[in-house]
Amino acid sequence: MKKEPVPGQNTVQKNQELNRREQKFLFRAINKNMPRHSYKKRVFKKDKLFDSLEVAKLINYLMIDGKKAVAEGLVYKMMDELKKHSDEPLKLLHLAIENVSPIHEVKARRLGGASYLVPTEVRRDRKLKLALNWIIDAAKARTNKEFHTFDQKLLVEIVEASKNQGAAIAKKAQTEKLADANKAFSHLKW
Repeated sequence: MKKEPVPGQNTVQKNQELNRREQKFLFRAINKNMPRHSYKKRVFKKDKLFDSLEVAKLINYLMIDGKKAVAEGLVYKMMDELKKHSDEPLKLLHLAIENVSPIHEVKARRLGGASYLVPTEVRRDRKLKLALNWIIDAAKARTNKEFHTFDQKLLVEIVEASKNQGAAIAKKAQTEKLADANKAFSHLKW
């Protein structure tokens, strides 16, 4: 038995195909910043001595060429020195990170051939990354005449950051000032 073609069947198939294309286009347009494949966010291990995520991240950001033992030695030595300044060195480190972490930053957005700096709120994990990297960069910028070892430089930078002073705080102020100056483009958020 032969099936008779249903009138308008080709039209229905064409419409379904067209709908699939439109759906793909709309999905891509809406989710253009999303990855193609889902991924699992890595769970970060806390450090051994202080059982703190921030200390573990600081160690990893300090690490060069995979030499974690060297970075751990520097951070733990700095934390021991921090005990002399405060009874609870971990609270002082948290305070320094909190003071340095920015609330807003700018991201470049191209629109019609022009680039605009669009102010956006900083996510919590990015705040931690920026704060720790700014503290490390400020410590690296200090002179060797005044401080002979890196753990001393890092110690002074963290103590100053906890008092809202130092180069890391200046970097935060600069970033937030730039975001504040570009408030006019905040409607371009995506």
